Amino acid sequence: MVSPAIALAFIPFVFTLILRYRHYFLLFYRAVLVRRLQDYLTGIPKEERAFQYILTHAIPGDPLHILETFDQWSYHCEYLSNLGPQKAKIVERLIYEKAPLSVLELGTYCGYATILIAQSLPLGARLYTVEMDARKATIAEKVIRLAGFDDDTVELIVGPSEEVIPQLKEKHGLLQADLVFMDHWKRCYLRDLQLLEAHNLLPEGATILADNVIFPGAPQFLQYVKACGKYQWKLHRTSLQYFRSIRDGMAQLTYTGLKR
Repeated sequence: MVSPAIALAFIPFVFTLILRYRHYFLLFYRAVLVRRLQDYLTGIPKEERAFQYILTHAIPGDPLHILETFDQWSYHCEYLSNLGPQKAKIVERLIYEKAPLSVLELGTYCGYATILIAQSLPLGARLYTVEMDARKATIAEKVIRLAGFDDDTVELIVGPSEEVIPQLKEKHGLLQADLVFMDHWKRCYLRDLQLLEAHNLLPEGATILADNVIFPGAPQFLQYVKACGKYQWKLHRTSLQYFRSIRDGMAQLTYTGLKR
């Protein structure tokens, strides 16, 4: 049994630990504990609860207002791992600079970034967005259509990215992607980037933007990008969406072709 003296000696250490990592404890509370409690009380998942909030408070056909309503939900109700307003500015600026005609999004989730990208695209451009979770894809489909985007602008593809990517040319007509936005499972970033290379889906000069490369992080992906010689890259330092005190970042890559 631990003596009282030893237990007291650990109090300053525990207090310092809690103080230092308080923002991560708050994230755990909002993202995990609150979600589980609300799941139990309501019997529906948080993404469905968020969609009900969007239906009640957002203006149909107004993409920006729908995004703002998502932000209000995530700040004041329950945490959703959407892109958030800070990172949204980076994505918007990049699309306006590059004016891509074909965009591939890996990780639709609730459709937040999908709407942001779609409303920023030049005339005649098309967005292909991939979501592996059928339940989340159903919600995203409703949100995307609520924002006013039809199948001609946004094609939602349901399935694991490692199965979808090899079929993009033959089954979906995406020959190459001018811009790729990655915001799915971080452990899949490297595998899917290499799949895009292997299936010749990246034209020279294509841009890849990968979210959350600092937190929770994608170290193998970053290591490959730095070492392979196929990319020019830079890091946009940001905070985690809806948590300004947790550092994060977005990696922006430019595909230069095979290493010579």
